[in-house]
Amino acid sequence: MARILITSAIPYINGIKHLGNLVGSQLPADLFARYMRARGHEVMFICATDEHGTPAELAAAKAGKPVEAYCAEMHQVQADLAKGFRLSFDHFGRSSSQRNHRLTQHFAGKLAENGLIAEVSEKQVFSIDDNRFLPDRYITGTCPNCGYEAARGDQCENCTKQLDPTDLINPRSSISGSTNLEVRETKHLYLRQRALRDKLEAWIDSKTDWPILTTSIAKKWLNDGDGLQDRGITRDLYWGIPVKKGSEDWPGMEGKVFYVWFDAPIEYIAGTAEWADANGLDDAAWERWWRTDKGAEDVTYYQFMGKDNVPFHTLSFPATILGSGEPWKLVDYLKSFNYLNYDGGQFSTSQGRGVFMDQALSILPADYWRWWLLSHAPENSDSEFTWENFQASVNKDLADVLGNFVSRVTKFAKSKLGETVPAGGDFTPSETALIADLGARIRDYETLMAQMEVRKAAAELRAIWVIGNEYLQAAAPWSAVKTDPARAEAIVRLSLNLIRVYAILSRPFIPDAAATMMQAMGSDDWTWPEDVPAALRALPAGHDFTVPENLFRKITDEERADWQQKFSGVRT
Repeated sequence: MARILITSAIPYINGIKHLGNLVGSQLPADLFARYMRARGHEVMFICATDEHGTPAELAAAKAGKPVEAYCAEMHQVQADLAKGFRLSFDHFGRSSSQRNHRLTQHFAGKLAENGLIAEVSEKQVFSIDDNRFLPDRYITGTCPNCGYEAARGDQCENCTKQLDPTDLINPRSSISGSTNLEVRETKHLYLRQRALRDKLEAWIDSKTDWPILTTSIAKKWLNDGDGLQDRGITRDLYWGIPVKKGSEDWPGMEGKVFYVWFDAPIEYIAGTAEWADANGLDDAAWERWWRTDKGAEDVTYYQFMGKDNVPFHTLSFPATILGSGEPWKLVDYLKSFNYLNYDGGQFSTSQGRGVFMDQALSILPADYWRWWLLSHAPENSDSEFTWENFQASVNKDLADVLGNFVSRVTKFAKSKLGETVPAGGDFTPSETALIADLGARIRDYETLMAQMEVRKAAAELRAIWVIGNEYLQAAAPWSAVKTDPARAEAIVRLSLNLIRVYAILSRPFIPDAAATMMQAMGSDDWTWPEDVPAALRALPAGHDFTVPENLFRKITDEERADWQQKFSGVRT
């Protein structure tokens, strides 16, 4: 039994996430966690809400709530939606937790001890009316490049040009609207990433099995232009983790907090500590996952994220870990994803364009979305959600292939042979051929799942469903029952057992439908089908089964057209 640590990039707190966010990190991480558990491994699957930084304060102000109350409320909303999508986290934490406060301050102290923190004076916009420094996103104005009047101090959303706050024409405070601004000098802490460049490069070069997307992004940030840059790790904000060296105050840093991108990845570790706290366990329980001097040398650590998060996880977070000089676990495999686009354009949180997690669950159950998103995961390139493709995939894959097989077998068996697994007949060469084909395909499926080839694994699972339908069509028990009842019983006995095997294999993708299939077969034996012939005899003659309700319903053309129109504009 292996020990598998899995983290998903933690979703930001400022609102409900769309399907593109979901498929870029949390959902494939859940698929892998479920599969590894199914194979009998010990899994720790951690996620959290990312709660600090300027957008959290702005979102709270827009909602008219104190930022602490807003973050607590949105954490619960995101936790509930994660449950709705059946994301099987061992713990869903919060980056604002006291565990993360202490760990972030601990890492900063260790980095300072090792000479890897520099104090840098820089000029920053100060709002006299607000009596505070304004981080870049707290400043809006006219873009000097395209004339867009609501450009932010870090980037123009209209033309995507990167900006500095001082580039803006007619800048104003995003908090109060005040134009009474001036540039003042302030001091911040920088992580001296360049001093760790050689270590980081050697570590990245050692990861020869990483996806090309991951390594290409990491090396681009490592080498392009001026190469790896030192990075500011503090901000002049109210909401965040106070700047300290461990438990000691940091002279000159009073009133400042750590930058969200410094503390957010540390929450993976802190979230595991939160899990231990929530379960009444001591520190040894979480340290065995993260400290290589306390048992984590036996752990294989997998991270899942969208490509925009790769630089922080291949450079900045590893720089924090390596720079601490302590025996913390580094990631072994980083699975990154391209973007999922929406119906001829892009998902947009700010414009409400696309389908968001709460809306998706209000339309159809989680399995419908899980199947489409995973079977179309944007692994090798960006992919696109279209309503036509979604409808076709649901109707053909889920309803016509899997749902149809389960329905035909159970309804025929009940109407013609009774409500227990029939005993008659022996397996013939057609059953032997099916068992051999199924065994080979399951081994291929296992290989693809272990390699995190998400789309290929989904295609292999669908092919496994198809061979059941092809077998049933060729064997034709509805004809055999008239002339050779024992033959019909053998066909049905194999097919009922096949439904149970399908439940086990399908569970990582579509857990609710898998549970329905297993319950209909009157079983709770989720043993992985290592021995396929034995697995297809697991339900003995005389074993009770039931006919499940329709596993998947089809999407009508009218529904598709209605949803396409409904989610094309601004979310209300």
